[in-house]
Amino acid sequence: MRQIVVVGGSIAAVTAAQSLRTEGYDGQVTVVAEEPHPPYSRVPLSKGVLAGRESVESALLPLPSEDIEFRTGARAVRLDTRRRLVTTADGSGVPYDGLVIATGARARRLTGDSDLVVRTLDDASALAARLARARSVIMLGGGFLGMEVAGTCRALGLEVTVVDILPPLLRLLGPWLADLAVAAARDHGIRVRVAPDGVDVLDDHRVRCGNSVLEADVIVCAAGDVPNTDWLQDSGLHLDPVGGLVTDARCRVAPGIVAAGDVVSRGGRRTPHWTNAVEQGRMAAASLLHGEAAHPYRPDPYFWTEQSGLDIKISGELPLAGSPEVVAGSVDERSVLLRWRHDSGTATAVAVNHRLPVVKLKRLGAGVPAPVPARTKAHR
Repeated sequence: MRQIVVVGGSIAAVTAAQSLRTEGYDGQVTVVAEEPHPPYSRVPLSKGVLAGRESVESALLPLPSEDIEFRTGARAVRLDTRRRLVTTADGSGVPYDGLVIATGARARRLTGDSDLVVRTLDDASALAARLARARSVIMLGGGFLGMEVAGTCRALGLEVTVVDILPPLLRLLGPWLADLAVAAARDHGIRVRVAPDGVDVLDDHRVRCGNSVLEADVIVCAAGDVPNTDWLQDSGLHLDPVGGLVTDARCRVAPGIVAAGDVVSRGGRRTPHWTNAVEQGRMAAASLLHGEAAHPYRPDPYFWTEQSGLDIKISGELPLAGSPEVVAGSVDERSVLLRWRHDSGTATAVAVNHRLPVVKLKRLGAGVPAPVPARTKAHR
């Protein structure tokens, strides 16, 4: 291959580009990214950057090798797999011999482009400016991102109400751990409203939930994401019903094409989180260069979130059913190491405000005997 093109500017794209060099590829590597900024991490956007504790520059990722070309502000709009050509919004064509698709996902919006969301660096900057003049916030969505932003807003001294059609975090964490997180949010003064019949955004300041109308200075949407595959609609590549790009066990999409990160669907499921993006970026590079000789991708289900005084680290599959085993610490004090055992024989380990190296948490999630005996019984 004389030229490999990586489409996307995310951590998955950057990892894939650098991994091509690590794997020994010495041809041309070109990264084509839609945003005008250098690659950055989305992790601090909902927390330190939004709160003003961290600068925008602190979110920037270290650039890969100097011999990798970056084209920012170049949105891919079409892929011609027969001609091996990526076309960008300005009409330019970028030829490739090998292609990595890492275009990620965009925020799902409820009313249109005017929705305030936290997905990009510009989103976080725009919302931070609005919050500086606000006294109250309505957060639409109680997933990881919604609860993180809600916690940040509350720490800034704003009145915060989280609205969701189901109990917040229930779909992601499972009832037991969700209850713990929601209790912490309420202890911090965040109001939680469940609207099973749906939510209507009336204007920039009002939301209808059932028979009630809620008002706030700012309404923020955190209603999930949508994979960026619009530019692939006429490419002939396989997209699943929700728009994710389907790959095999080695992140391959088609001959000479691989994919990584939030855009990928495996087994009918997308897993949009940091660890997955990094590992898939490495796998995609190895697979593109080595084909069947590359080891199949093995998902590493590791997640973390910081919200309302809780630092939650999770190793294992979600959601979690039933009550956990308490390995160490105290649930009442919200500093605890937990483990759920699944019927499949696997386990999920969770550390809540509990100091434990990630490698040990992953060993506990893998079923390795706990280093510390349980001291208290879990309760809700």
